[in-house]
Amino acid sequence: MTEAKVKITNLYKIFGLDPQSVMGLVKNNVSKQELLDEHGHVLGLSNINISVPAKRIQVIMGLSGSGKSTLIRHINRLIEPTAGEVIVDDEDVLQMSPDQLRDFRRHKISMVFQKFALLPHRTVAQNVAYGLTIQGIDENKAEEHSHQWIDRVGLAGFEHHYPGQLSGGMQQRVGLARALATDAEILLMDEAFSALDPLIRTDMQDILLGLQDELHKTIIFITHDLDEALRIGDRIAILRDGSVVQEGDPQDIVMNPADDYIFDFIKDINRGRVVEVRSVMEAPNGATGPELKMSMPIEEALQIFVSNDQHMGVVVDDDGKVVGKVELDNAVAAIARPERESSEDERYK
Repeated sequence: MTEAKVKITNLYKIFGLDPQSVMGLVKNNVSKQELLDEHGHVLGLSNINISVPAKRIQVIMGLSGSGKSTLIRHINRLIEPTAGEVIVDDEDVLQMSPDQLRDFRRHKISMVFQKFALLPHRTVAQNVAYGLTIQGIDENKAEEHSHQWIDRVGLAGFEHHYPGQLSGGMQQRVGLARALATDAEILLMDEAFSALDPLIRTDMQDILLGLQDELHKTIIFITHDLDEALRIGDRIAILRDGSVVQEGDPQDIVMNPADDYIFDFIKDINRGRVVEVRSVMEAPNGATGPELKMSMPIEEALQIFVSNDQHMGVVVDDDGKVVGKVELDNAVAAIARPERESSEDERYK
């Protein structure tokens, strides 16, 4: 198991005049609507417990109002909690002094926003260099360093343009370059690609994944889009009404939805492209047939079955070691649209 970089423990956030006065109600599972209607407080987060692996992409997703943006803003303490802990490298962010918190934000953590948050009166190079100048680096040296990151996100030649001269996708590349330029270990991305057109959004996902393969940052990525979450996430936590409904490996969430709420998230995805061979493989006893990679989508595996006229495949890991087998019938069953196990789920009312 990869070591946790960020540990969020028993985290609560209640908005209102006297949050502590209603903490008991929240811990006794009063509904979000009842808390608002009868007690005049808004439940933002309720007993959040998430461990974010180092050098991995942790996706936090949910519908509007689920608490995902509230949660991410606790990690760099833009929002103060009602109760709980946020531990980064064994240090409680919530106990940091103003000076410690300022240093933490300057050097260890960066953020990419949905609305780009670029300074309109500064050039691309100056925007990317901004975090470095905040760290106290000479402005000319910072701007020179920024050119490296501008090139890395595919904007070479645009260093002296202003944000208003760029498309939305290009502006978000500037935002990503600015966050990476500080060499922060943790990257917070709050709906960073949601305002972009689908093709540009896919392009930005490719850029992020390519950089992550090289840089190995700890990334906490907020989205409401399951396809995006499944594409980039090493782990996914799904929130509803301020609580975590299910958290874990993307394949496990697709194959084993915790309740009807999660089922409704995953029911319309293209399972052939999402479900991987590793999710349906069995013990390798008697395995024969063509080789299949563990991370191969079932859709690709089926094409191999057909082209080789086989009903079984041998699953191998990245080193070529046999780790399992997949039978054609199981592969076909895995991509069939699942049926809801129950017509009613108390947690989904």
